[in-house]
Amino acid sequence: MKNNLRVERAIKDITQEELAKIIGVTRQAINSIEAAKYVPSTVLALKLSAYFGKPVNDLFYLEEGD
Repeated sequence: MKNNLRVERAIKDITQEELAKIIGVTRQAINSIEAAKYVPSTVLALKLSAYFGKPVNDLFYLEEGD
C-alpha cells in the first residue's frame, strides 16, 4: 500500500513531529507510515483523513499485488 502523507504534510508545511502530536501517535509511527513500512489502523487512517480534509482513498491506495 502506498500513501501521499509526505505530500500532504508538505502542502500544510508541517513536520512529522507536528503531525504526530496532532494525531496522537509518535513521530516514528508517521515516519513508518510514510515509508510504507507500517499500515495504519482504520482509526488512525480516519484521523489522518479528517486532519487533511481528504478521503482515506486520497491518502492511501493499493499497488498491484496488494
